[in-house]
Parts: sequence; structure tokens; C-alpha cells
Amino acid sequence: VVFIACILYMNFSMKLPCSHSLVTLISTIVFHLIFNLVICFETNAKVELPPNVSIPALLVFGDSIMDTGNNNFKKTVARSNFAPYGIDFPGRVATGRFSNGKVPSDFIVEELGIKEYLPPYLDPKLNPNELITGVCFASGGAGFDSLTSKAQFAIPLSSQLDSFKEYIGKLKALVGENRTNDILANSAILLVFGSNDISNTYFISNLRKFQYPEFSSYADFIVSIASNFTKELYQLGVRRIGIFSAPPVGCLPMQRTLAGGSERKCVEKYNNATMLYNEKLSKEIDSLSQNLSNSKIIYLDVYNPILDIIVNDQKYGFTNADKGCCGTGKVEVAFLCNRFGSVCSNHSDHVFWDSFHPTEATYKNVVLPVMKTFLSKLV
Repeated sequence: VVFIACILYMNFSMKLPCSHSLVTLISTIVFHLIFNLVICFETNAKVELPPNVSIPALLVFGDSIMDTGNNNFKKTVARSNFAPYGIDFPGRVATGRFSNGKVPSDFIVEELGIKEYLPPYLDPKLNPNELITGVCFASGGAGFDSLTSKAQFAIPLSSQLDSFKEYIGKLKALVGENRTNDILANSAILLVFGSNDISNTYFISNLRKFQYPEFSSYADFIVSIASNFTKELYQLGVRRIGIFSAPPVGCLPMQRTLAGGSERKCVEKYNNATMLYNEKLSKEIDSLSQNLSNSKIIYLDVYNPILDIIVNDQKYGFTNADKGCCGTGKVEVAFLCNRFGSVCSNHSDHVFWDSFHPTEATYKNVVLPVMKTFLSKLV
């Protein structure tokens, strides 16, 4: 079909004694026809999009769950661009993803039929054409709370927003203002923060406990930051935003080790705090969705799906849900998970890859139902 369109264009431009403006008009029409046809043939969405819904790009803000390599280009200890990270990624390459293989950013962009992997925005070798279909701004160690990011030398929320503004400028130079506005309004925008704020900044380090003795007030604080950030994205032209809940942080292998007692049980106190935060976040998202016109701002629950996998691991084909695959599985993460330590023999048997991050197999089980929820609410 593309070949036929090209032939028609050549015949029109060579045979018709028409004005320059008409040739230009025909050229524009044919270009858009070819572009749309190519998109149609190349897109192979695994999840069914609602009628009259198209998603041209995926843009992700967040922490190490979504980071596809931005921290490689920052001075931080929160890095994973070394073995055994990436051991199941194509080519067995450690790309800076905090897992043994793909992370949710990759699975989601693939499920939407956009492309196979979501590249990190800070990669100096990034192909400019990647901007059209989406990039990742997430940074391992980041949180809604600026203190969270500062403590781990991660890219803070404010800098991720600055990168997004820079991205918009580059996109306009590449495809023009009108198409940029269309991409921003119709793309899927995902926010994945909260885990580091709750587990690291509030509970492990106690950095915010003096200012917020009660966790409820700290939850209000980070929810207000999430709300303001969402409003800023809206002002920049974004309309479809999915905001992930925090997962059951009390069941992370590291938290079990530090606060789960001799039996390394899930830390109920941490999980209760997380549920409280999620409840407040969900209510705020409902309010934003009602007050920001023509927007689809959607709360995406990952707490319950992940908890179900941990509690009923065998139902999902796992045999270990309380330790990571890397090293002892109790404390290793980032530079502590390295080539000098051991790795479990069957990575897909484990819910967790290291003491903080799930395996690729776990992400596979979570991503599809979450994206179905997101897409169903775009109508």
C-alpha cells in the first residue's frame, strides 16, 4: 500500500500541470497517508485499545521500578549497569534496569504496540526519533519527596519535570507544535513513586519523622506533591495520566530482614502505612480527575496484585517470595548485588530479583491487568 501511495504521488507531481501550492498540498497529504499506514502496520498492540483511542507514545516518570538507564549518566550509588543485573535481558546486557531483564516501562510500551523498549531520556546516544514514541525520565532512588532523591543522589521530581520541558522543546523542533500538542494530549503518562519515600525516607532513615511524627501527616505531604506535579503536567498539555499506588513495601526482602523479626515476616506496620498512603492518593486522584477538564487521571493499584503474588506465590509459578535471587537475597541491592556474589539457578522461580526489586517474571504478571485498567478508563 505504501508503494502504491508513492507511485500515485510521483504521477501527480510529474504529470499534472498544477501550481506549486497544489503540489505541496498533495505532498503533505501523501506524507501523512504514508506515515499513518506505516504506523498501522508496525503497531502490534497486545492489549486491546478502546474504540477511537490511540496512544502515540509512552512517557514515564518515577523511580527504580521504571528507570531504564537514566542513572547510568548520574553520579549515584543507585545504579545497576553491571552484572548480574540484565542477565536475562537480550544480549545479557546490564543496561541500568534494576532487574534481571525488562522492567514495567518496557513491558508497557510493548503491550501498547508502540515499540519494544522504552529508552532513557538522558542517554547521550538517544536517537531523536525515539522522542516521538516516548522516553523514560525515571531515576532509581527517586521519590515525590525531594529529600528522598537527595539522600540517594537520584534525579529529583523537579529535575524530571525540567527534562520533560526540554523534551517538549525538542519534540516541537522535530515534528512541529501541532503534532507535539497532539502527542502530549494522547500519550500515556505514568507516575511511579512512593516506595522510597515510605520505606527509606520515613521508616528506615527516619529523615522525616521529626517533622512528621505521625505517618498520616507525611502521607498528606507526599500526596500533595503528587497532586501538584500532576497539575504541572496538565498545564504542559498532558491529559492521560496513570499514577501507580505504592506496593506492599513491608514485604520487600530488605524490609523483612531489617524489621520483620527472626522469621522475616512482612512488616505489618509498613504495609498499613502504605495502604493509608494509597487511600489518600486514590482520593486525591479522583478529585483531580473531576476538576481538570478533559483529563483522564487514573489511580492504578499495584499493591494488591503484588501482595497476592507474594502471598500466593505458587499459584503464579513461583517458589520463593521472601528473598531475592541475587546473593543471599536478604540485603543485596544496587552495588551489593554484583558479579562477586552468587545468583539463584532459576531466576523465574523468584518473585524478587534483589532485596528491593521484582524479577522480570513478576512484572509480567502485574503489567497486563494494570494496563487493562488504565485503558478501560480512557473511554
